[in-house]
Amino acid sequence: MDQPASRRRRPGLMARLLMRHLNGRATRRAERPRTLDTLRRALDQPCFPQALSALPLRRVLALRIPGATELRPARLYVPHGRVRGAVLFMHGGGFVHCGLNSHHGICCRLARESGAAVLSYDYRLAPEHRFPAAVEDCLAALDWLAGEAWRWGGPIAVAGDSAGGNLAAVLSLLARDRGGPDLAMQLLYYPSLYGARDVPSRHRYAEGYMLTTRLMEWYALQYARTPEDLTHPLLAPIFADSLAGLPPAVIVPAEYDPLHDEATGYAEALRAAGGQADVRCFPGTIHGYLNLYSFMPWGKAAIRFGGRRLRAAFAASVRSAGSSRSRN
Repeated sequence: MDQPASRRRRPGLMARLLMRHLNGRATRRAERPRTLDTLRRALDQPCFPQALSALPLRRVLALRIPGATELRPARLYVPHGRVRGAVLFMHGGGFVHCGLNSHHGICCRLARESGAAVLSYDYRLAPEHRFPAAVEDCLAALDWLAGEAWRWGGPIAVAGDSAGGNLAAVLSLLARDRGGPDLAMQLLYYPSLYGARDVPSRHRYAEGYMLTTRLMEWYALQYARTPEDLTHPLLAPIFADSLAGLPPAVIVPAEYDPLHDEATGYAEALRAAGGQADVRCFPGTIHGYLNLYSFMPWGKAAIRFGGRRLRAAFAASVRSAGSSRSRN
């Protein structure tokens, strides 16, 4: 139930200062045209020096791994100590921008906290490559990782933020329907999951909180081929015929976000289908706050929380596999 307007919390101080700064920049640059290339260059930047982010890890490897039509760039983040699983991480950016650089620090921290190898993947972007190109690329990457996972302890999970959270949820559906690979967990940070289905938070936080409803509509126009795509389960997983039999989900919404109710509603739908879904919402957060972890404490906390849940899921998977072998 919504709180009365007088009692509602506001976004955190750092989030408010950031939004004020960005609104000022937008006003100053309103008359300067920006191409898609310049937008992508501006938004595929790390929020912390990459070399410093990588210091706590054993290694960071630049790779090229299969996509649906070609080899695609990827980065593998390997922590110190015994590696106990592998995570396919898909970056956010509305299916239009961001990439390996923008999410470098997030993946470094996620690898360290989870004790798993994290594979960050550069899928094809819209509007040059519309739905389902990103899905097809990520599925090819998941199949590749499944063939290599023995190097990293065996278990696999999928993770992502925003559009990447959408792709992680979609891969969970596909892995179930294709009979594998088995996934230990799906970690979804403020995911986009509902497509054409409306939710109250799209109106409650329609503007003034970083991601706006108008910007969400623009992203949809870039990614979807037709309006019918917005009800396709591989774009909007809430429309799947069944949500039963999916891997355990850990879902981390942002509090002040048009997508907030998609995250919580999807968790409820998973539970109603007999699945496991845990939700953790950090107070005062706005969409995209993981990318701001270098100066927003809740960003660090959310990555740490997700990493520890991955660590626990991988440990449980290894125990289960060991028990199965001993019975046989």
